[in-house]
Order: sequence, then C-alpha cells, then structure tokens
Amino acid sequence: MTDIDSSAPVLVTGASGYIASWIVRFLLEGGYTVHGTVRDMRQGQKFGHLYELAKKEKGSLRLFEADLLHEGAFRKAMEDCGVVIHTASPFRLKVKDPRQDLVDPARKGTLNVLATVNELDTVQRVVLTSSVAAIYGDAIELADKPNGMFTEDDWNLRADLDYQPYSFSKTIAEKEAWALAEAQDRWSMVALQPGFVLGPSLSDRSDSTSIDFMLSMVNGNFKSGVPDLYFGIVDVRDVAQAHIRAGFNPEASGRNILTADELGVLEMGAILRTEFGKKYPLPRRILPKWLLYILGPFRGYSWSYIRRNAGYPVRFDNSCSMEKLGMTYRPVSETLIEQVHDFERKGMI
Repeated sequence: MTDIDSSAPVLVTGASGYIASWIVRFLLEGGYTVHGTVRDMRQGQKFGHLYELAKKEKGSLRLFEADLLHEGAFRKAMEDCGVVIHTASPFRLKVKDPRQDLVDPARKGTLNVLATVNELDTVQRVVLTSSVAAIYGDAIELADKPNGMFTEDDWNLRADLDYQPYSFSKTIAEKEAWALAEAQDRWSMVALQPGFVLGPSLSDRSDSTSIDFMLSMVNGNFKSGVPDLYFGIVDVRDVAQAHIRAGFNPEASGRNILTADELGVLEMGAILRTEFGKKYPLPRRILPKWLLYILGPFRGYSWSYIRRNAGYPVRFDNSCSMEKLGMTYRPVSETLIEQVHDFERKGMI
C-alpha cells in the first residue's frame, strides 16, 4: 500500500470516550488535524477536556455531532479525512435491552461509518476498535487451544443476545466490518482487539466500565472478596498509541490483540497494596465458587458465566501487535497504580 497522507485530517469517532480522548491527545501532540465526533454537542461537560487539550498542543481540533444510528451522520466530519479511527461503541455490561443498547449501536454504527468511507475517496485507512471479547467467549475455551493462547485466528462463537450481549455486539460488528472491507480495494482496514483497558483518564467522567471497576477495587465493594476471574489487561495510553500506529503504518493489517499481561482480580488488588498499603479496603481473598452461584446474579454474573470463567486463567498472544505495530507495553503494575493516583488527584476516592 502507498504511504498514508499524514497531512489530511484524521477522524476519531466517539472522540470524548475513554480510549478516544487519549487518541485525540496523541494526535494533537503530533501536530495532526483532528476531526472528532460526539453524540450531542449540547453536552459540553462530556467533551470540554478535548478543547482544553487542543489549546495546549500543536495540532487542531474540530468536533462534529454524529449519531451512530443516523444514516449519513458522519459524512461532514469525514470529508477530506485520510484516516478514520472508529472507536464509538457502547461498553456496558448491564443493559435493559441488549439489542437496542449494545448490538444496534455497535453493528449499525460501524456499517454507517463504513458506508460513508465507501463514498469518500480521500479515506485510505480505517482503524476499527474491536475487543478480545470478539476473540473468545469464555476462559474455559483456552483448554482447547493447542498453543495454550487465544490468537487473532480465534472468534467468539458463543456469545449471543442472551449470553454476553456486549461480546456479541463487538463480534458481529467486527465480522460485518471485515465483510465490507474485503468487498473493495480502495481503502484498507486494521482491527484492534484490546483486553481490559485500564489506566488514567483524561476527563473527570466516571461512566466508564473500566473506571467503575477500578473504583470498586478501592472503595470497598470487593472488600469481602472477589470472583476468581482473569483478564488480559492493557494500558489505555498503549491502546491509543496502537490506534495511531495502525492508522499510519502502511504495512499494518488484519487483527491485532492488545494486551500487556494476564492477571486475576485478586492479583490486581495485591499490586495496589504494594503502593497504597492499608489506605484502601482492597480485596484479600477469593470468593468460593459456590458462593458466587448465590451472589453472582446480583452482581451481573450468570451461572453459566461463572461455570465457564471462574477459576480459569486466560492467556493471549500479543506478538502480532508487537511485530506489525511495533508495540511495547507498560507493566500492568504501572497502569493500576497510576489509575488510582489519578482518582486521588480528581477527588474520586
């Protein structure tokens, strides 16, 4: 592929989000012209931090209103752009209507964005924010992997509207995006599959699932114990840098798992104790599985999820991202500790 025009504007959808805000910051630091979309321009409290970033950096920023479900809503923001970074997609584990709240925004929103990409000749590269949720359904599946790791060749075949609807939304959105990308040869697509994204936030918002989880770690919600669950973890700043590298490296391609390490929830608490000692009521024990079957449904864990995930570690092969995107990852300990210090600076705990 020919070099990607770095002088053209870069579109970041869902620009005020947890990951997207860092993408915008790094692009502005690099002197890029950034077009960002937000759902409602009247809600300035959700994206005011982006304008503050733009005042300090070399690049320039324009924000546009765009709704994932409105056909053609991204056209104005995408005009003249060479790279489109599509991050906008809801990340919520508890919803009333999975199709309306998760699947439609993820799937239809992605198809909406890519339909506009097909209409505008300036776009050379699309970067799609997917998730390891599109790689696997349950941790127990790792036992069937001959190399003992989940890789980019794997797809989540278990999730549906009733079981892990968030995972289903990411899986179906990515699959349909690949179908559109492979049906043409003018623009290329790179998909990124981050693990559990943690680390400091650029805004004061607390409506992120990642932020809510970490607040629960330090505010006593897990004081009585934590489920024996494991995650592939990655720093939000590394995820943001991976998006930019995927956008401008002509050789970047395919799917790319983004994880720094795999840890259990109890291990995460132990790391935080090395920095904060007894300052916070951090978890110190694993809840027995029988107790999870009783308490789990009240915390959003179905019996099926507990049976197929509690007590089963996960492991991911992140070599593609290191080889194709040149990624190196921050230690998870740094990510966790800096996120809690960020909470402290903002008075969130």
